Amino acid sequence: MGSPKTQHGNYFEDFHLGQTIIHATPRTVTAGDVALYTALYGGRFALPSSDLFAQQMGLPQAPVESMLAFHIVFGKTVPDISLNAIANLGYANGRFGQPVYPGDTLSSTSEVLGLRQNRDGKTGVVYVRTIGVNQRNEMVVDYVRWVMVRKRDLNAPAPETVVPSLPDAVAAEDLLVPLGSAPGSYDTARAGGPHRWGDYAPGERIDHLDGITIEEADHMLATRLYQNTARVHFNQHVEQAGRFGRRIVYGGHIISMARALSFNGLANAQCILAINGGRHTNPSFAGDTIYAWSEVLERSALAGRDDVGALRLRTVATKDRPCHDFPYKDGEGNYDPAVVLDFDYTVLLPR
Repeated sequence: MGSPKTQHGNYFEDFHLGQTIIHATPRTVTAGDVALYTALYGGRFALPSSDLFAQQMGLPQAPVESMLAFHIVFGKTVPDISLNAIANLGYANGRFGQPVYPGDTLSSTSEVLGLRQNRDGKTGVVYVRTIGVNQRNEMVVDYVRWVMVRKRDLNAPAPETVVPSLPDAVAAEDLLVPLGSAPGSYDTARAGGPHRWGDYAPGERIDHLDGITIEEADHMLATRLYQNTARVHFNQHVEQAGRFGRRIVYGGHIISMARALSFNGLANAQCILAINGGRHTNPSFAGDTIYAWSEVLERSALAGRDDVGALRLRTVATKDRPCHDFPYKDGEGNYDPAVVLDFDYTVLLPR
């Protein structure tokens, strides 16, 4: 039962429209976090790996991986937003801002944008916008997500249904691009691939070929790294009586795995500029082997920039099924059973 001093997390009826939540535990990012993130996913993008490469792109040193910054900001929100969640349903309208470096301190604040009780009366969907900032109060990531949360009191009245209107994608003019490169300074050999922004065409599909098997220790270590306290990831004693009988892998872990796999074919996609949308379409568990493929959705020039351009991608991750035939949806719009992630995002490439 706990005590008056312990926290049980918010249930659906605890949220109200316009509510602002200041999340606990600011987090100072360290070089140890970066090393552990690399050990977990094996990402090989040159920008977050090399100070020299980052300096050639106009930054003072190598920034942390885009998704590491996202996970740290996201993790702050879990005790308040999704501790009592059944599922994290989706993401939209996400932008990355200032690069994050070791030594930066990140904190998170969320605002409730929408509420919708489900027909069963036992759960509801909460829409929140979360903003992560550094120690100078500069935005590092700003995104919307929606999550299905349990009700504590099934007799609590349903709130007025409000579903926020969200864009299909972040517009090119709203992307924040804090880096670039001097003419001739970008080294494709050191980056790991010859293909620049202009070499990709909308509709092109890329099989990233490789697969990574999830270890129980890996996904639990990763989730603790982000201080994500969701019980479904940790507590086998409880989860053995749940829907799946075992711990579920944090969806962000799959995003980072897919991002690392995408290096093979997208080596010059040095950082993520936006999260346009995303769905965790099926749960993942330890023992699953994750593969990924990407489709180029759109190629956008950036105003006043002839050194870099934006590429909108859909990356689809699968479990225990290679992606040479690009598994996705059937003719009726149903996801292939192997698909665990459908992620729409925008990356930065040299021109």
